[in-house]
Amino acid sequence: MLHDLQDEEASAAESFHANLTRQFQHFLDRSTVYVVSRWLAFLGLVLLYILRVVLVNGWYIVTYGLGIFLLNNFIGFLSPQVDPDSEGPVLPTSNDEEFRPFSRRVPEFKFWYSSTKGVVIAFFMTFFSIFDIPVFWPILLLYFFALFFLTMKRQIKHMIKHKYVPWSMGKKAYGADIGGGGGAPRRKNSK
Repeated sequence: MLHDLQDEEASAAESFHANLTRQFQHFLDRSTVYVVSRWLAFLGLVLLYILRVVLVNGWYIVTYGLGIFLLNNFIGFLSPQVDPDSEGPVLPTSNDEEFRPFSRRVPEFKFWYSSTKGVVIAFFMTFFSIFDIPVFWPILLLYFFALFFLTMKRQIKHMIKHKYVPWSMGKKAYGADIGGGGGAPRRKNSK
């Protein structure tokens, strides 16, 4: 009797968890097309986190860790999926070679989702005093800026060396017609 009651409670909890997970995944799937809205929500979360840290005047080590985590995500977003240094040149180096679109190591949605999870976790960490380790925050800020500039300098040199641009603004568009077939520019029918 007691065993049956525990099984029903476990089954109800598992059912609730599965339903909640399904609804959350449905929300994520529907949000993929709203790029600007997702990033504005992320910016709002970051501002809320910054406001929390400034008002409570602490948790600087958590903020430093969050900054490094976001920087690591950003570098993954800017990096190609296949590294030309280790795999050989995979990007076209002349006009005669086949065009291959830039594929990121971390796609935009995963970059947004991972960064949002990081901010939410860091925000909740600010409610527990165990994570409020006393540090001299200007030194952490100096370390972070040094790390940011050195990492971005290395990434930009890598981009210049292998001649890739991780965004599509300013790139040539070939055959961008309504059908989206790509290829050579199409002629209009003259009737």
